[in-house]
Amino acid sequence: MTDSYRLVTEVPAEAGDAVSPEALAFVASLHRTFNPRREELLQRRRARHAAILNGAVPDFLAETADIRAGDWQVAPAPADLNDRRVEITGPTDRKMLINALNSGAKVFMADHEDALSPTWENVTVGQKNLADAVRKAIRFEQEDGRVYELNDNPATLLLRPRGWHLIESHVEIDGEPCSASLFDFGLYFFNNAQAALDRGSGPYFYLPKMESHLEARLWNDVFTYAEEQLGIPYGTVRATVLIETILAAFEMEEILYELRDHAAGLNAGRWDYIFSMIKFLRESSEHILPDRAQVTMKVPFMSAYSNLLVKTCHKRGAHAIGGMSAFIPTRRDAEVNERAFAAVREDKERESNAGFDGTWVAHPGLVPVAMECFDAVLGDQPNQKTRQRDDVVPDAGALLATAIDGGQVTGDGLYLNVSVALQYIDNWLRGNGAAAINNLMEDAATAEISRAQVWQWIRHGVSTSDGQLVDRDRYQAVRDAAIADLGGIDANRYRDAAEILDGLILNDDFVEFLTIPAYSYLD
Repeated sequence: MTDSYRLVTEVPAEAGDAVSPEALAFVASLHRTFNPRREELLQRRRARHAAILNGAVPDFLAETADIRAGDWQVAPAPADLNDRRVEITGPTDRKMLINALNSGAKVFMADHEDALSPTWENVTVGQKNLADAVRKAIRFEQEDGRVYELNDNPATLLLRPRGWHLIESHVEIDGEPCSASLFDFGLYFFNNAQAALDRGSGPYFYLPKMESHLEARLWNDVFTYAEEQLGIPYGTVRATVLIETILAAFEMEEILYELRDHAAGLNAGRWDYIFSMIKFLRESSEHILPDRAQVTMKVPFMSAYSNLLVKTCHKRGAHAIGGMSAFIPTRRDAEVNERAFAAVREDKERESNAGFDGTWVAHPGLVPVAMECFDAVLGDQPNQKTRQRDDVVPDAGALLATAIDGGQVTGDGLYLNVSVALQYIDNWLRGNGAAAINNLMEDAATAEISRAQVWQWIRHGVSTSDGQLVDRDRYQAVRDAAIADLGGIDANRYRDAAEILDGLILNDDFVEFLTIPAYSYLD
């Protein structure tokens, strides 16, 4: 116990000095200074959600029209963030971190959010691994003697902290749990900001789950405060914002404006964006989405969103980063690989030709094909910010155009949603937040789509293409069949996973994020 904070659980020995008393005191100062505003903004979220559920239609903000019409630019990109043509993402497991940094990608987003199960060990040892990586001193030796170390040209490192809505229950400040966002950011910044600068880089971040420019303003104030407290030059922090909620899509320019001295770009967080569309428009029978596999980047609302993101970024001098290709290669099936690589190539060619400056992949094996697609468009240029996309006109209706020609809800789609959600939650409860399922890298965002679709289909009495109703009884029958196919209720943590999924799908009230109720199940 200190005057600043209380540790509910002892810090694992493997975390070393990454979770030091000094670092935790810095986190406590961030929490005391900014948590009241975080709570106010979360309350504002709830009010906006209620208004939409009562019929309000999301739109561009009248009160910020002058920002959208203004003549301003974000700060120029640092040298090691100017060429971002391929980025790889993953959790902060030591071996995976080394492999990602060595993958040949330009950027590695180390994920403490959707691809990380936030066990106390994961979040603290992950900080130790990150500190070693920043100092290029990270090393991993397997039991078989194989050694993993950084090569001479590793990717630029960014951290994605957890979103504003989450808490870190293992640290209490003034009797309340710490903001998970401020915990993740604070430890990383305190430990690594100066060390990154000393090595020609800087403290770089990805910011998830934002819903408004006011939430971006809070992050900007956090950055400024942290820089002042540690004597780091103003503007050193650079942040890329994931546009992964429909509300943020209507405030992209305002979000960049609030962060303009700390902004690095926007990312098309496609999977969470689909989840957000379901969540916010869930009560409308006009916005029911078909099987998840049919909601591609080519459908109207996803195309409108991604094109507007490129236009917005390039108008303001920021990088536009494309979405995740979740395919993962397999050594067991050449035909599956061939289809996966073809799909990835099509996706990355679409993004590069649409004006994106870079893209995401989930596996080192996909770096070469993504790099080839962007090399073909960029050549020796680090980005294509000069491409302004004047052909794109902001259109609120287009952003909400969820009708998909030929879209269907199928029995296979229902089964897949239930099975994937069960498998992901099981993995998450066992400490793995990035799970390889059906040759896709599933994280919390894709699991959110799966459970949200089933909830929505039940809510609106949707029938599958064979004419059978999707109701509570059918869900429970599909759940039982999926569990049997996965080895039974007593395998792994499927009993807990089923209990959590039932609470998400059978509840009349929509649970905002599956990770909130699941957090209490973590060891």
